[in-house]
Amino acid sequence: MRQYELTVIFPLEEDQHSAGRELLLSDLAANGVEIEKTDETGDRDLAYEIKKRKRGKYVLFTIRADPAKIAVLDRVFKLNANLLKYLFVRVEE
Repeated sequence: MRQYELTVIFPLEEDQHSAGRELLLSDLAANGVEIEKTDETGDRDLAYEIKKRKRGKYVLFTIRADPAKIAVLDRVFKLNANLLKYLFVRVEE
């Protein structure tokens, strides 16, 4: 298992944020991903408009996952309408 940083941008609306976060956490758990740390960095302006939104709620997860599961999660997250953007970055050990 490798260590990754997962940055996620959620919409500011509380119902979409909570629904997207619950779905994201359940998808991570279903794929055997260990969440080591969660850091909510707050509301920020987006560099460019995403889905007609100019602001988003940023959350940074430090996770441990099998590299094959990252590709599966990428496909699953594309279907989650409550995520504006996400990015997996491998952490060098």
